[in-house]
Amino acid sequence: MNLSSKNNDWGLILKILPYAKRKSPVLLLSFILLIPLSIAGAIQPLIIGQAISLLGQEDTWSFLQFYSVAQGLNLLAFILLITIIFRTVFLAWQGFLVQKVGQEITAFIRQDLFNHVTSLSSNFFHKTPVGKLVTRLINDVEALGDVFATGAIGILSDIIYILAIIITMFSLQWQLAFLLVFMLIPVSGLIIYFQKQYRKANYVAREELSVLNSMLQENVVGINIVQLFRRERYNSEVFKTVNNRYRLAVDKTIFHDSAVSATLEWVSLVAIAVVLWIGGVLILDDQLNYGTLSAFILYSQRLFDPLRQFADKFTMFQSGFTAIERISELMNIPVEIQDRDNDITLENNQKNNQAVGEIRFENVSFGYKPDEYVLKNLNFVIHSGEKVALVGPTGAGKSSIIRLLCRLYEPTEGRILVDGIDIKDITQAELRSHIGVILQESFIFAGDVKRNITLGENYDFAEIENAVKLTNIQSLIEQLPQGYNTQLRERGANISGGQKQLLAFARVAIRNPSILVLDEATSSLDVSTEADTQEALDKLLIDKTAIIIAHRLSTIRNVDKILVLKHGELIESGNHDQLLGENGLYASLYKLQMLATS
Repeated sequence: MNLSSKNNDWGLILKILPYAKRKSPVLLLSFILLIPLSIAGAIQPLIIGQAISLLGQEDTWSFLQFYSVAQGLNLLAFILLITIIFRTVFLAWQGFLVQKVGQEITAFIRQDLFNHVTSLSSNFFHKTPVGKLVTRLINDVEALGDVFATGAIGILSDIIYILAIIITMFSLQWQLAFLLVFMLIPVSGLIIYFQKQYRKANYVAREELSVLNSMLQENVVGINIVQLFRRERYNSEVFKTVNNRYRLAVDKTIFHDSAVSATLEWVSLVAIAVVLWIGGVLILDDQLNYGTLSAFILYSQRLFDPLRQFADKFTMFQSGFTAIERISELMNIPVEIQDRDNDITLENNQKNNQAVGEIRFENVSFGYKPDEYVLKNLNFVIHSGEKVALVGPTGAGKSSIIRLLCRLYEPTEGRILVDGIDIKDITQAELRSHIGVILQESFIFAGDVKRNITLGENYDFAEIENAVKLTNIQSLIEQLPQGYNTQLRERGANISGGQKQLLAFARVAIRNPSILVLDEATSSLDVSTEADTQEALDKLLIDKTAIIIAHRLSTIRNVDKILVLKHGELIESGNHDQLLGENGLYASLYKLQMLATS
């Protein structure tokens, strides 16, 4: 999508043209069908006018003079029926093609938007409410899809139809034709004015809808806290305020939309009255017959009908333009973490029997905000197969180190190396395939147990079973109603927190990474389950580099090295006994925990 265009209407249209080009053959056929449809619609008033002229013994088409009045009326009725059938069939065909193309283009845009959003850094998701993203991915894309499905070709159809009517009218009687065309000028001006106002109001309404969706999503996800702390009434009042703001914003769009419809209705009635008045004068002067006047009355209605539809579609276009603006804002957000065009892989180190899983931080500093560092000039090495614990008070930067290692964020300064390679030179997929992360709270997707272990990757069932046995959770699987095929609800609502954590262990085990990261991974387990899991962990950690974040210092006595952090700086390093002997921060934290548990 070309997002460098200016944010005027033409610039916005240029941004979506590449998607339309993908379906250009079908769109071209839809455009071609507009011409016969418009011609068929334009000659219908002529046929009716000829029927009235035939009844009034006035001048008619030359070929009708060879028929009696009854025969001529039957012939005209047959011709009119043919045009109606023609328009009905071709209109249905053309409408199907347009809707089909619209839905396909909408799917293209939604897919590209989804791919872009999932490529953005974690920093973006920390700042953006989920509800706002859902609004843009669903509501805004649907509004944009309507532009293709009924708007773009519909407006072109209306324009061609209006031109066909104007040409036909001028061929009949230029004075009345000029009068009707002249009335289009002020009407078009009013439509443009009201549509601009609608555009502004619609943008505000979309923003309010984003806020509304965000609040709804937040309350659904946090329903336990809402109910436990009796915030239902308070949250309801807050939601009511936002809901009213959204309603008022929508009311403004409705007002401007209704103003267009009311203006067109009034002008079309005035046009009919003026045609009757001037047409009557021309008939009295023998410059016009009743058949032609009847045709012009029908034309005055048909001229403003597509204009009214044009206005409705123009409203749809304004919603679409608003959607393009909002989608473009999202697409314009740069992908901060991108892969370089390198062929470097960690597999080469394994083939060359080099150390696998070595981690090196060189002068690494990092801040979520440019002027607020959470990590400051970190220098340390974790050797291959070494078990290292990160310790420190809350906010010391332990989780930030993990995020940098997994390349969810980029270091502000310095560099991080895995097996001697700068992680910026390794593709994200390659890097993360060698790092297994087990968080304190594991996310469970809606789906069966197998899918939550494989996460969509292709593994044989034997591999899944081996991973389950390795992590000692076969008893958990056996307890579930359908075993591996048990359907888990969204966020694993039908299993316990400990069971979710055990599935996370199986996810890592099946991938056999060279680096294992444990962030309070056993905190959700009971005593007996934790014992089984610790045994599984011991198996998992064989010949692997491990980084362990633990607040219970008693669980990390046997690690090879402990890195102690404070305010983003590495202040102590050594094993358990060495750090106790130094009597520093680690010793103080350890003694406090021992006192608390004694």
